[in-house]
Amino acid sequence: MQSPDPQGLSQIMFEESLDANLHQVAKLAVRNVEGADFAGITLIREGRPTTAVFTDPASPQIDATQYETGEGPCLDAFRENSIFSVEDTGRETRWPAFAKTAADHGVLSTLSLPLTAGPGALGALNLYSKTLKGFVDEDEAAMFAVQAAIVLSNAQAFWATQQLATDLEVALESRAVIEQAKGIIIGARRCSSDAAFDLLVQQSQHENRKLREVAAEIVRLASNPE
Repeated sequence: MQSPDPQGLSQIMFEESLDANLHQVAKLAVRNVEGADFAGITLIREGRPTTAVFTDPASPQIDATQYETGEGPCLDAFRENSIFSVEDTGRETRWPAFAKTAADHGVLSTLSLPLTAGPGALGALNLYSKTLKGFVDEDEAAMFAVQAAIVLSNAQAFWATQQLATDLEVALESRAVIEQAKGIIIGARRCSSDAAFDLLVQQSQHENRKLREVAAEIVRLASNPE
């Protein structure tokens, strides 16, 4: 049975925690922004846009049209770091496929705001209304976009710090096991430290395996010769 990937599990836990916080922001936006019937937040994950959180299942269904065509207000809000509104999905001509899908779901107007942190956007907050010209106060909605951006920015900074610590720990562990393997080779071959390291590198390249894996195997075999 293959053991779980600790880094992969950490990434999943990080995204679940982040999504839970962003979902609270989305719910507050729906509750407090006049005209908003439901909301979703678009993020880029694994190189692709996705509706990471939403307050109504219609949100990812509508957004899917944007992702498939590459055209839509939330994508443009993210790309251009600007606010985009659709006052009437029945008359919208900039993003016809998106507008039709939104109208088919009973959405008559939308508002997409970038989640801005620093010079660029980290994602987009998308608000959907079942009334025409549903959003009259963009500043009110912008407050929640700012809050979502802060949550996202802080989470990314925390993850980067955690990742750096993990990488440093792995590097130190790798160095330790490589030094152990070198010591074993020096004792067996009566060679210099540099020559022992060269032998490790040669074996790593020949077997197409990571240097740390080769070193760990040498240490394991030396510890358990049987």
